[in-house]
Amino acid sequence: MLRVVDLSNAPAAGLAPLPGVVVGVGSGGQLAESQSWLGAATFTLTEDYCADRRVVTVASVPEALAELRARCERWPHASSVCDDVLRAVQPDAAALAGLVTESLAYSTLQAGPEFARWLAERGQAALPETADPVLAQRDSDTLRIRFNRPHRHNAFSTGARAALLEALTVAQLDPSVTAIALSGNGPSFCSGGDLAEFGTFADPASAHLARTRHSPALVLDALTARLGRSCRAEVHGRVLGSGLEMAAFCGYVEAQKDSVFGLPELSLGLIPGAGGTVSVTRRIGRWRTAYLVLSGRTIGADTALDWGLIDAIGVDAQRIAQ
Repeated sequence: MLRVVDLSNAPAAGLAPLPGVVVGVGSGGQLAESQSWLGAATFTLTEDYCADRRVVTVASVPEALAELRARCERWPHASSVCDDVLRAVQPDAAALAGLVTESLAYSTLQAGPEFARWLAERGQAALPETADPVLAQRDSDTLRIRFNRPHRHNAFSTGARAALLEALTVAQLDPSVTAIALSGNGPSFCSGGDLAEFGTFADPASAHLARTRHSPALVLDALTARLGRSCRAEVHGRVLGSGLEMAAFCGYVEAQKDSVFGLPELSLGLIPGAGGTVSVTRRIGRWRTAYLVLSGRTIGADTALDWGLIDAIGVDAQRIAQ
């Protein structure tokens, strides 16, 4: 399921169509001499610092490969579909096309054996009620929107999606709103989709239509096109899954030092489903996006800033934005 290419001895032939997950490994001059392979691979690992967005620096290449191989063997369908989608999505194109591609793939995986296995292992789950999962407040020309499920680290529920979409639609229709600040109450910005809700969809086709016809991501994308850096996400704590995917659509992302970023969907037999194959890829490229999904690893604020996933950290962000 996982093919490893040593860049010191890379074959001259290129990758075949639909190659599956291909990870390059190399260091120093090997990286500089292997430009075609860097572009073609799912991503490349090195133990040296490298600013190239096609490359991920890890503490130990052998350990990272062992983890990746184990994950690709456990979730082969989701791993391959992730690679397919990231290669197919054109992040610089209109967001809708990418989100439709992502959602169709997500629905395919929802109907697959890996997600079914996760549901069986999870068992029954009770979803706690939240009266106001999202709070919106007008502050002069700024609309401040806050996730408000602090007891669940602002896990993103169906109710939260509907409330967020309503608030964003108001901003989209009101030209007097010239700035948006998206944040979260409690210890985290947003820890991703509420796992208690997973598996409650009526069928994959209906879930696809709900994701694409009622998408906060598309409205955030439109608002960022209009407002630029004035459409802001102010993140802290856990910034995972759909939380990261939505924040990345904003024109400016400010993170606190305690922020932790990741895309954990593979462990459910799924891929990002809230627009992350577009929004995260726009910021860090498909290669590092694939690494976050396939490895399941999280990164801290410093690495996120270095990669371009966020725009600033803490008080420096406030100063820069003024």
